[in-house]
Amino acid sequence: MTSLELSKEDNLKGEEEECTNDGTVDFYGMPANRANTGKWLAAITLLLNQGLATLAFFGVGVNLVLFLTRVLHQNNAEAANNVSIWTGTVYIFSLFGAFLSDSYWGRFKSCAIFQVIYVTGLVLLSLATQLYLLKPKGCGDRKTLCGEHSNMEISLFYISVYMIALGYGGYQPNIATFGADQFDERDPREKPSKVAFFSYFYLSLNLGSLFSNTVLDYFEDDGMWALGFWASAASSFAGLVFFLGGSAKYRHFRCSGNPITRFSQVIVAASKRWRIEPSEKEDVFYEGNDESSKTAGRKMLHTDGFKFLDRAALITSKELDNEKQNRNPWRLCSISQVEEVKCILRLLPIWLCTILYSVVFTQMASIFVEQGDAMKTTIGNFRIPPASMSAFDILSVASLVFLYRQVIDPLVKKFKMIKGEAQGITQLQRMGIGLVIAVMAMLSAAIVECYRLKYAKEDCPHCEGSSSLSIFWQVPQYSLIGASEVFMYVGQLEFFNEQAPDGLKSFGSALCMTSISLGNYVSSLIVSVVMKISTTDNMSGWIPGNLNKGHLDRFYFLLAGLTILDLVAYIACAKWYKGIKHGEMIVEIKEDKYEV
Repeated sequence: MTSLELSKEDNLKGEEEECTNDGTVDFYGMPANRANTGKWLAAITLLLNQGLATLAFFGVGVNLVLFLTRVLHQNNAEAANNVSIWTGTVYIFSLFGAFLSDSYWGRFKSCAIFQVIYVTGLVLLSLATQLYLLKPKGCGDRKTLCGEHSNMEISLFYISVYMIALGYGGYQPNIATFGADQFDERDPREKPSKVAFFSYFYLSLNLGSLFSNTVLDYFEDDGMWALGFWASAASSFAGLVFFLGGSAKYRHFRCSGNPITRFSQVIVAASKRWRIEPSEKEDVFYEGNDESSKTAGRKMLHTDGFKFLDRAALITSKELDNEKQNRNPWRLCSISQVEEVKCILRLLPIWLCTILYSVVFTQMASIFVEQGDAMKTTIGNFRIPPASMSAFDILSVASLVFLYRQVIDPLVKKFKMIKGEAQGITQLQRMGIGLVIAVMAMLSAAIVECYRLKYAKEDCPHCEGSSSLSIFWQVPQYSLIGASEVFMYVGQLEFFNEQAPDGLKSFGSALCMTSISLGNYVSSLIVSVVMKISTTDNMSGWIPGNLNKGHLDRFYFLLAGLTILDLVAYIACAKWYKGIKHGEMIVEIKEDKYEV
């Protein structure tokens, strides 16, 4: 080999090493340069964006139940249901945002468009509150109720909050996945950072809400709703500026096309070929070498299970002779395409088991606040806003994220290495631990409610200090919810992102968000059923307007029991689950050199 040929080969190797291995591109559509794009510089920009967007969201959401009762005159059960439905809708929109991102827009464009909708909704809410809803001036605090509102004013309020739901919901799954995209999973030096990103993502989400749950919450609880909403609008706008400012540094994956079409082709092809018997030999499956058969990203290997779908990729002798020229994608699909469908089907049972956990989680924004509002909330002349108690949830998340990454996980890994196992606590195990802690949180809340009722004044539905039990007795239940989030939601984000096919990464993150959504809807359903059953024979019910005449403790015990049943179902599903298999070779680094 001549010196010129050696020089060209070295240049080619240098270019390969400069570019990422996962196929990401830069802002201009060129292969992403490893040194100048992505990694923690881009990720930190996105974490700041996430923190500011979350501050804005919780500036509205954390006190929405009190806004509905004080400003719009809704009772406790109606307000709790409306908050649950609204929060659920936020995360339902995450599926819509993920679909557009994976199929057509890409994650950067999706994040930008939905953030613009989000900022617009917050500005509209601020204007509606300041100009129309807070009448007479100064109403909306604990003492002064607002007047009646016209249908137009109520409609304007709901249009604005559901614009916020659309904007934040469509943005949320994409920003999580877009942040993970900044690290090359095929580079062993960057892969650990990708795993760590989800912990810091959830931490930034909670730290962003800390300001909302303390400072903004205090102003809103004191009746300064317009100020709180304008602060949220300003925060979301600042987050959008941060996001757009980092455009040149981001890494991007190309869109994969409409997954609904790919899934439909597999179902139709398998149905048309129902007479063909599946084979155990992988070499009879169509590998998909033509453009129309490719799914996004890496090829996927055949796995057992859902054998009916294997028929869609089985090649007959006639098709083997002329597979490229005449292949009909509605009669013959690639094995990667079939495995993409199988992968989603395997994720669904795990996902379903996370919904009831979200029922427990959503109590923090509704029933916990109402419970705290019926406790002693004063220290001297200073009043603690009930919603600000969620700051203890945030502090619990922040401390446990670092404790888990720096202490718990390394200790478990060392212990498992002694037993000959390579990894620490698996993602599925972490989610199971989260369910166990959620049960403990509900039991703690129920015990606190028993004592709150013991010291309650039954004839004091709205007066200050309707129970002499201090609101700080809620600290354990908030802290336990925070601890469970680190295991459940961070584990969920990692699990769904890792196990989702390459062309459906945003959808994987959206599954996590959608479990929160359905948890809110299920919570609303449970509250409605409980109130209907418990209010028979002229009884006040478990969650009446005056909690001193109810039995909120029984509601908490009910949720604890349902979560235990959910844990049993989850363990069965986790044992059944089989992980995704990719067909590429793993590249490892030894002595600072790439080796296959």
